[in-house]
This record gives sequence, C-alpha cells and structure tokens, in this order.
Amino acid sequence: MEELAEKIVAWIRERVAGARCKGVVFGLSGGLDSSVVGVLCKRALPDGSLGVIMPCYSSKTDIEHAQTVARKFQISTETITLEGAFDSLLKALPSGEYDPATKILAEANMKVRLRMITLYYLANRLNYLVIGTGNRSEIAVGYFTKYGDGGVDILPLGNLVKSQVRELAVHLGIPKEIVEKPPSAGLWAGQTDEGEMGITYEELDRYLTTGEAGEEIRKRVDAMMERSAHKRATPAIPPLYPLS
Repeated sequence: MEELAEKIVAWIRERVAGARCKGVVFGLSGGLDSSVVGVLCKRALPDGSLGVIMPCYSSKTDIEHAQTVARKFQISTETITLEGAFDSLLKALPSGEYDPATKILAEANMKVRLRMITLYYLANRLNYLVIGTGNRSEIAVGYFTKYGDGGVDILPLGNLVKSQVRELAVHLGIPKEIVEKPPSAGLWAGQTDEGEMGITYEELDRYLTTGEAGEEIRKRVDAMMERSAHKRATPAIPPLYPLS
C-alpha cells in the first residue's frame, strides 16, 4: 500500500508540474474518498494543497469528519457555505409543471455543480488544478454528477475500486469512523451510495475486477454502464457532412 501511495503522490506532482500550476484544490466532504485524496495531495504538495469544505444543508457529522481529517493531517482548508447560493438559484429557476419525482435528484445535482463552480473559482485564483475524488467503481457505473464531481482536472483514485480505496485509507491512517461509515454523497437525509445504486460495493468491485457476478448483478451493472456512457465521453458531435 505504501508503494501505491507513493506512486499516486508522484503522479499528482507530475500532473501539476506538467500543467504549470502551483498546487491542488479538492473538496473535503468527510467521506472516505475525499479523505484519501486529501492525504495524498498533502503528501504530494505540502505547501500547495487546499481542501474545501462546502456545506449545503449537509450532515453535521460529515462536516466534523472533514475537519477531523484536516486537523490530523494538517491540511489547509477553506469552509464555504453554499446554502445561500443554492436557495437563490432555486428561487431564480422556473417552478414549472415538472414531474415531482425529479425534484430530489435535480436539486442534489445542483448542489454538486455549485461545488464544482466553487472549486474552479479557487483554482483560477490560485493557479491550482482541481482534484477529483471519484474511484473506479463510481466511474464505471456513472455514479457521479456530470459537470459536478465529474468536472475535475485529474482523478488520482480513478484506477482503484472502492475496496482498494478503503484498504489505502486504513494504511494512511484515516480515522476508523470515516473508513467504516456507509458511503454516501450526503445529498439528502438517509442517502447512501449502495442504496441508490441497488447493489453493494463488494458486489460491484468483484464484478469489475474478476468478471464474476450473479446474473441479476451482472444485468444491473451492465445497464448502469450503458446508461451512463455519455458521462465518460466528450460531448457527442454529428459527422462532418459534405457541403453541396
């Protein structure tokens, strides 16, 4: 695990130098992935790492966990509360005759996109790269918000499935309460990653790494991959039609 950590740390440094940037900025949510990214970034650029805590009607526990990680690993942070921006944008948007069932997801995605805007504002001001916290498991099935937490410059954990990230977190000394809590984007009360996907990370990781899964799991994962293919691709453009 230490060899893996050092390889990722070296890669982060290379990408930042290659982009002629001065450092990195990332969201620090209090979750497993962001905690691991935060520690790796701090190792890579001790004086050029900024973790941003961005509460938007967030869980108090998640905020406390983010602060705990920042203190333990001496990660510089900014706390930027987004409730006001979120409420103002909601008021500016048309109410319309929309399907009520779409409300929760639409508003949750808006929170994530506000965080992306915040990170890129800071990146522009500091000449930093925006570091994403997505892992291979989430990327494979599209469990991220397009132009939200998917809107980043680099993804240090992009080749690690969730179980590998958890193993790395234990090695790095991430607090036990963060490692063991149910993975959640924290976008609404009671929301969990596994509940939303309908499968466990253990089942997903096994399928991604070995190809082994029951028929129902296989069908579900393949369907999620197919539906989310657009998230992993650049925007589609039509063929170059000849002009007559």
